[in-house]
Amino acid sequence: MAEPGAAPTVAIVVIGDEILSGKFAEENAAWLIPTLRELGAALRRIVVIPDVVSDIGDTVKACAERFDHVITSGGVGPTHDDLTMEGIAGAFGVPVVRHPELERLLRGCYGDRLEERNLRMADVPEGATLVGADHPSWPVTRFHNVWILPGVPVVFRRKFDSIREHFRARPFHVRRAYCLGEEGALAGHLDAVVAGHPEVSVGSYPRFDAREYRVIVTLESKDPAAAERALADLCARLPAGVVVRTE
Repeated sequence: MAEPGAAPTVAIVVIGDEILSGKFAEENAAWLIPTLRELGAALRRIVVIPDVVSDIGDTVKACAERFDHVITSGGVGPTHDDLTMEGIAGAFGVPVVRHPELERLLRGCYGDRLEERNLRMADVPEGATLVGADHPSWPVTRFHNVWILPGVPVVFRRKFDSIREHFRARPFHVRRAYCLGEEGALAGHLDAVVAGHPEVSVGSYPRFDAREYRVIVTLESKDPAAAERALADLCARLPAGVVVRTE
């Protein structure tokens, strides 16, 4: 779990045979990656699993025990393969119950068109709470630190946007150095920067399709001054001409 003042940690659990089989491309985790970064949250895990009750339960519970937030995507509709609620409830040792507020909202939304199977969307793990969303019929279900979202991308994004402030923290600040030379020649200098600036995350990324540089070094911190100091230290350590530019 995050230390006080640190970025809240997040795991994303994508649930769906359709993703693993390639019938549909994964869109929700891909959209969340930059969204969570912009909010200042630290994404630590993305897992894609099938529509299997035991896999859902085991994966979500393990992530919930390790990270501050878990966001699930998929498996919450009215059909036979919508097993997310059952999987989570079983893993945490609680029954699935029909939430009266969700049932009321569903009946009001569907009216005469309501099918009995639609009411499965009112079933939640016992103890789950509802977090108000932008559409009055569809609040977000939260069970402990697990946010249970649908898999349809347009609905997933609308739902997450309604709860995004729960993930906001101090923003990340990133400085970059574009360098010539091979990573091996830079590695010793990077080690020294890492050791000297423990509050800064240092990354090294080779690029073989750029003519003017070969490696991008990133220096990232919640403290912009710390990132700036680490960049200055790196530039001072490298031989003249190695750093092409910084930003």
